[in-house]
Amino acid sequence: MRANSSPIVSSQTGIHEQLHALVTRHAQHPFRKPVAAYNQAAFDDSIAHWQRAGGRPLILDTGCGVGLSTLHLATQYPDHFVIGIDQSQDRMERNTHWPAPLPDNLAWARADLVDYWRLLLDHRIFPARQYLLYPNPWPKIGHLARRWHGHAVFPTIVALGGHIECRSNWRIYVEEFSAALTQLSGIAVAAEPYRPQTTITPFEAKYQASGHALWRCHAQLSRRT
Repeated sequence: MRANSSPIVSSQTGIHEQLHALVTRHAQHPFRKPVAAYNQAAFDDSIAHWQRAGGRPLILDTGCGVGLSTLHLATQYPDHFVIGIDQSQDRMERNTHWPAPLPDNLAWARADLVDYWRLLLDHRIFPARQYLLYPNPWPKIGHLARRWHGHAVFPTIVALGGHIECRSNWRIYVEEFSAALTQLSGIAVAAEPYRPQTTITPFEAKYQASGHALWRCHAQLSRRT
């Protein structure tokens, strides 16, 4: 692993002053964007795969990229079923070098996460665990609404419940994610330094090898009944 990753640079020095108001607005106004047909098809196919495998407790690996983290999670939790979701066909096609045979408790779905999360909630499918591993940090001050905790879909993520974990090499991202989780769930969530014994995504390995500080937050959320 080449240790050549540049640290995140931003003029933002703390939690965005508009975060609380933005999260409040999204919580008060449900997101009504129509679901794209290709996302519905990817959802149906991956959920059918999960059901054929016995409907074990579900883990979501959201923004899975090349899918290495999906494989790691499926190995770590053999009594669960892991669905790795990413919108990039190019990234997902790079997982052809993973060892064969693959575990029988995983599937990948090429889909937009915004639609996938909403379809899960519409179908009352509640994951046991959700992972958001090194999402695009969108570090410019004006990019708050592009971060997952600033997006209109964030209340849906929280409503799905389960154990949720976010990791990033940008402390502010995790601090904001923690603050937004606390706001909507009522559970005190805090960012914490994180140094994995085993890295599970290519980004995690690259950032750690480059000497970046890694951060995470995690919480056990109640699902919406």
